[in-house]
Amino acid sequence: MSLPPHPPILRLENDPSTTLDSATWALAALIATLDETATKPLADVLTANPHRTAVLEAVGLIQRDGDALTLHPSCQYPDGPTNRAAAQARLSALRQAVAAAAGKQGATGGWADQDEEVLRNQGRASAATGRAIAGKVVPALPGLAERLDSQGSRILDIGTGIAALALALAEAFPRTEVVGIDVMERVLELARKELADTRTEAADRVILRHADVVGITERAAYDLVWLPAPFLSEDALTQAVPRLVEALKPGAWIVVGTNPAGSDPLRRAVAGWHAVRNGGNAYDVDRMTATLTAHGLRDERQFPTVPGGPVLVAAQHVGT
Repeated sequence: MSLPPHPPILRLENDPSTTLDSATWALAALIATLDETATKPLADVLTANPHRTAVLEAVGLIQRDGDALTLHPSCQYPDGPTNRAAAQARLSALRQAVAAAAGKQGATGGWADQDEEVLRNQGRASAATGRAIAGKVVPALPGLAERLDSQGSRILDIGTGIAALALALAEAFPRTEVVGIDVMERVLELARKELADTRTEAADRVILRHADVVGITERAAYDLVWLPAPFLSEDALTQAVPRLVEALKPGAWIVVGTNPAGSDPLRRAVAGWHAVRNGGNAYDVDRMTATLTAHGLRDERQFPTVPGGPVLVAAQHVGT
């Protein structure tokens, strides 16, 4: 039995402000549901809180097929850790929206003005990206898996935050050293605590540095570079890319996280506002790909993540 199409997620009618208030509660319901499904079956979570589930159903994020309830496809994740990461990412975005509503952060405040809870949530959510890079992207890039299985291989994690992504890569590639850099000493302190609490061999192979990506001077030093492009200003990104190309070993790869182009005016406007507030940039997938090829990288490839989520762009350094 096929399910009917999902209704539009949001309709603004005669009372837009009330609709937006309701949408905020619907987002809260989704976050809480995803967080709980990290450790419990979805059916149990939905049954245990019928009023919250009714909100999700009313907004089109839950569908019924007889007695069975299913989440919208964009909210279906493969495992518990990914559900938890998705919940934390949405919670981080919601906290930032509340800060914007309260006027707590100016246009140039950026991540340095976020409280520790936002930094931790955003950082822990990035572990899912690390697992995606290790499980989906690396095996698809010629020669990279073999490189990272060699003693002495190295990965550079730009804007490491609390080092969750760096740790995920270190766990996936046990012969690789992962260097995580960040300009925020405050977040590196959080990263040191996170790694110390982990107490694993993989955590010992994560090296943290207080450094700015535009100041990188290493040459032919890394087998893989991870660059979360949306978190850099346009000026920083322009300066960083040629330096990162030089930091790649011949035959090595760079993987860049990019935001997809907004599919409607609201998403495009929100993405632009969010980028400016956090000191980021408005590069989309196509512009980032063109930038990499303009600096001599080749064999560019794109890897979508979840529907509406980041697109990972990879390109290879073919220098000798």
